[in-house]
Amino acid sequence: MATYQTTRFVDGFVFLEGPRWHQGKLWVSDMWGYTVYTITPGGEREIVCKLDTRPSGLGFAPDGSLLIVSMADRALMRHTHGRLEKVADLSPWATGDCNDMVMDAHGRCYVGNFGYDLLADATPTPAKMVCVEPDGRARAVADGLQFPNGAVIMNGGRTLVVAETFGNCLTAFDIAADGSLSNRRTFAALGEHTPDGICLDTDGGIWVASFVTSVFLRVKDGGAITDTVEVPGKRAVACQLGGEDGRTLFCLTYDGTIEDLHQQKAAAAIEIARVQHPAAGSP
Repeated sequence: MATYQTTRFVDGFVFLEGPRWHQGKLWVSDMWGYTVYTITPGGEREIVCKLDTRPSGLGFAPDGSLLIVSMADRALMRHTHGRLEKVADLSPWATGDCNDMVMDAHGRCYVGNFGYDLLADATPTPAKMVCVEPDGRARAVADGLQFPNGAVIMNGGRTLVVAETFGNCLTAFDIAADGSLSNRRTFAALGEHTPDGICLDTDGGIWVASFVTSVFLRVKDGGAITDTVEVPGKRAVACQLGGEDGRTLFCLTYDGTIEDLHQQKAAAAIEIARVQHPAAGSP
């Protein structure tokens, strides 16, 4: 098993999610800082937009516009020409705050949600995954998921894999031509690990941020763990491959409490490690 150490890239954020490598920059949502940023390879950050309903998952439509999951109002938003507009209302299907998402090559988005009020310590409830078409039409395409979180699309667009955080697993589906999901199966059972954000490499490995166990794992179909990046004492929140050659693993970490979120304490950072297999472009 390969093990890697991280170095600090940038810090000073509240709570980061949804990392994406696009147009030579890292894009991230500071969900409790209510801001979407871009970060250059040199660590310079720039504000893309503010979103007081907490931004999470990000995606880039075929026309180049940025799509943003808006957590608190359970919606998918589009940012273009300096303006925000609502693409789809997800509240008919989202029984908790909306969360991460993945976009396919056609601009179709798959969005997860908590399923219940996590911050109020409510009883955990299974959640649906919602598919949003480019024209804004939305429908549920999977249910019974235990906190669906990060997701990737692989196998030439034929397979969707989603992290079930409190199911302690990655779950795979076949994707039909109309975007429907079927043939649910376990891609990787992860034991004690709690998968949050994930990303795909060109060898079919999926990097997984395990929030509770403070480690980033690379897993293959069937569950074999091939690589690890430990971040002891911190939460492993999300990850993305990028950089000039696609082999920089951007590791989003959190070193704070729930109370710190509401006080907007800067406790989140991005750390980096150099890994073997480059990015496959999902999410």
